[in-house]
Order: sequence, then structure tokens, then C-alpha cells
Amino acid sequence: MSFRVVRSSKFRHVYGQALKREQCYDNIRVSKSSWDSTFCAVNPKFLAIIVESAGGGAFIVLPHNKVGRIAADHPLVGGHKGPVLDIAWCPHNDNVIASGSEDCVVKVWQIPDGGLSRTLTEPVVDLVFHQRRVGLVLWHPSALNVLLTAGSDNQVVIWNVGTGEMLVHIDSHPDIVYSACFNWDGSKLVTTCKDKKIRIYDPRNGELESEAMCHEGSKATRAIFLRHGLIFTTGFNRSSERQYSLRAPDALNEPIVMVELDTSNGVMFPLYDADTNMIYLCGKGDSVIRYFEVTPEPPFVHYINTFQTTEPQRGIGLMPKRGCDVTTCEVAKFYRMNNNGLCQVISMTVPRKSDLFQEDLYPDTLAEDAAITAEEWIDGKDADPIVFSLKDRVSIVQGGYVSSSVNKSLPAKKAGNILNKPRGDGGSSGAASSSAGGGSYASGNNNEANEGGPPAAVLSEKDLRTIQDEIRKLKAIIVKQENRIRALEAKEDARNKNGSDAAPASAAAASSDGKASESANDHASTSAATAKDED
Repeated sequence: MSFRVVRSSKFRHVYGQALKREQCYDNIRVSKSSWDSTFCAVNPKFLAIIVESAGGGAFIVLPHNKVGRIAADHPLVGGHKGPVLDIAWCPHNDNVIASGSEDCVVKVWQIPDGGLSRTLTEPVVDLVFHQRRVGLVLWHPSALNVLLTAGSDNQVVIWNVGTGEMLVHIDSHPDIVYSACFNWDGSKLVTTCKDKKIRIYDPRNGELESEAMCHEGSKATRAIFLRHGLIFTTGFNRSSERQYSLRAPDALNEPIVMVELDTSNGVMFPLYDADTNMIYLCGKGDSVIRYFEVTPEPPFVHYINTFQTTEPQRGIGLMPKRGCDVTTCEVAKFYRMNNNGLCQVISMTVPRKSDLFQEDLYPDTLAEDAAITAEEWIDGKDADPIVFSLKDRVSIVQGGYVSSSVNKSLPAKKAGNILNKPRGDGGSSGAASSSAGGGSYASGNNNEANEGGPPAAVLSEKDLRTIQDEIRKLKAIIVKQENRIRALEAKEDARNKNGSDAAPASAAAASSDGKASESANDHASTSAATAKDED
């Protein structure tokens, strides 16, 4: 008697569900660029999407509570002179985002907490080095303000954004770099290139440690480091069939797993959840999201299920775990751009009957604090990213995330960290050039944080909404009172005008009456005198 043993996994029954249209974002003109990018970046505060823009490149930044139809004249982040190709939120500061463009410049922006009230054109930092378009921006997972950029000039540069200086320059790629990814602690860097090879570097000095053939197809390939050190890649074979592979860093030439998926021609983007060890494959132009679980047992990459939609996707973004709703056992949240201008929100959920916090679904996840500074990292120090429990340090407000910690700033040793200075939403005055690495940063209207004073009060999103509602009500009352005052003033003016018109008429009547009485008196006196003379 034979029977089939079902693999035991708490993620076997993960299912996806799209939110209603009124809970999504509509009327978004997603970029029509042919560059292989996700066109979207998400964090617990904002959603950023690269959009079509005349006269340069731009992307839109939306707070998560601004759902529904987006106005056509909504403020943008629009300082680039060419189309924006890639964007990435800083993992250690939810208000900082980097963008790469066809104008060869990388810009770093600081978004105010409430979102943009007018178009932002002045960045905090300009990173100028690349000679051709910049199609890849990537933040370091544990070091503060360390940013990697790669361009079509085959150059890879690692920057200290806090000071605007270049830390590392890697120029050993013979062709365009398709993708790059740091390992868990940021001590290794894996890249894929147009020459079909995968390479592992030491990111501090740019030394090549190993390389191998990745996928034999000529189309774009992608590679990511998994949490425990393995490398997952996606690409094409010689027959243009899409495939994925799992490899060990010390044996790149011998894939542990190599599986063909289908014959579609869209590049697959692997989105990795390090907490659950799940990989979501999202192809450009596909209408499905496939998800897999990576385990130590063969076949190592286990297919779980497929989320099916009716519209092909133009771009996609994955919310960090600290932005998921733990009360509904949500393990992933996707923001999926369609060609019709709709940004669809998809929630991946594990069905559970209990309403209690599920500790087996939510191990300690990445925190918003940096483990080390950029100077410590370039000096040779490695550190795992800081993790925290979602049960202890976050509160859920309508399915969103609110941090309970005060924003911290890490002082830089070589120069002041310009990203620690608050900015408004309208930019600042001129830019000053950095002396070390081709970067420039805005230097006006930046106030240093109070040191030694009492910590600033941290308001929850609910409190902020309450305050905004109160302000809105006060504005309505003010407008109502102003209208009432104007109406009263108009009535008073009309009454005064009528009174002023009546006064000359009464005066004229009084004068005519006086003249009539005078003439009557004169006539009477004349008659009396005549009678006296006759007598």
C-alpha cells in the first residue's frame, strides 16, 4: 500500500487577495520606459512610483492613506533631466529615497512626513560620477547611508550618502550590470551582467572573488543573496525559456537546482522575504505572482501556489515586514501597477483562526535602525542588521505600521550627516560640492537637531489624523465666519448708503419749507404796511 506524504509547512496555504478598488491607487501614469525595473518602491510610510513626465523624469510619492483616484496635478518629485529608471527607499530612514536616471545623476531626496504639498525639485544630495544612464540603486542592509549605484557605463560605485563622497569604485564588468545584491550582513556583493556571468565581489575593495556562467539566454538575469548565504537567480536558457536556479557561493558553476518555468519573454524579478524564506517571482507583463519556499530538504525550492489576476503588471513593489498587518496574519503585501493606471494592493495571508499574535509566522524582522555607520563599514567592520519583534515594538493602526521609537541620528566622523537635518517639501537653496567624491548636497534651510534637549514627542498616525481633522474643522469654521462677516458688512454698507441718500432729501425739504415761510412772512408784513398807509 503506497501513500503520498504531504510536506509539512506553515506556509503551504498562503493565499493572495486583492483589495477593493477604492482601497487601491488609481489614475497613475506609470512610466513607459523599456528599462527592466520594478518602477515601484514601498516602505511603511510611503508608496513611490515612477511616472511619465514631460520635460524630464519624475516619480510620485503617496502616503498610504491617500487611496482612491489620484489627481492629475498631484505634486511629483521631479528634479531629473531624463526619465527616472530606478528608485529605492533607505531601509534606515523612511523619509529618504534615492533615484537613478538617464541624465547620469543619482539624487537622494528627503520626503516630509505628511507627503508632498508641492513639486519637489531640489534633492538633498547629488551623486555625480557615471557617464551614462544609471539604472540601478541599492542601499546597504546594515550600514547607515551606504548606497550602491550601477550605470550603463559598466561602472559600479558605492557612496557615503551622508557626506556625498565615493567610497568604492568597481570597474571590472565588461558590459551592463543587470542586478546587484548584498548578502545578509553586507560583506559580499553579487552581480549579474549582460555577458551572462554572475560575479561575487568584496564590496569594500572591489576585488572579484568568484564568477561563473549564470543563465545561457541573452536576456536579462537577476540574482539575490538569501539569508543563509545561498544565491537565487532568474534568467533564460538558449530556447528563451524562463528558469530559476539555486547556487552556493563557493560552487557557482554547479547549481543546486535549475528549473524551467515557462516560455514567456518578461524578465522575472525575485522578491525575497528573509523572515519566512519565501521567494515571490513577478514577471514583467505577467498576470501571475508565483511564490516558493526555500528549505534545506530536496528539492530545496518548493512551489507553493500562484496568485492569478486578469491584468498584466507593469511594475511591482513589496512592503517590508514591519508594514504588514499582523492582526490578519498578513505575511506579504504587494503593490502591483497595471497598464490601465491602477496600482493594485495584494495581501498575502496565512489562514489562522486565532486573533492572537502568531509568533511562528513573525520571527524577528528587520528594524529601521542601522547597525553600523558608513565609516565603520568601510574600515572593515561587519554587523548583521538589527532585528526586532513585531509584537513588542510596533502598534497596528488600520492595518498599517507606526513606530514607537524616536528618530535617531548617527553622527558621522568625517563630515556632518546631511540626511539628519530636517527639510521642508519645497527644497532648499544652492548646492555645495563635496571635496572627496563628486557628490553635492543642498546646504540651506537645514537646522541641526536639538542635542541635549528633551526628545521630540512622537505622534501616532491616528493622532496625526485627529489633528488634521481638527485643523480642517477650524478652517471650515473660519471660512463660515468670514462669509457671515462679509454678509453683515454688505448689509451695513447698504443701510449706510440708504441713510446717506435720505439725508440730502430731508435737508432740501427743510430748506424749501423755510423759504416758503420766509416768503409768507414777507407777504404778510407787506400787506400790513399797505393797510396802514391806506388808513
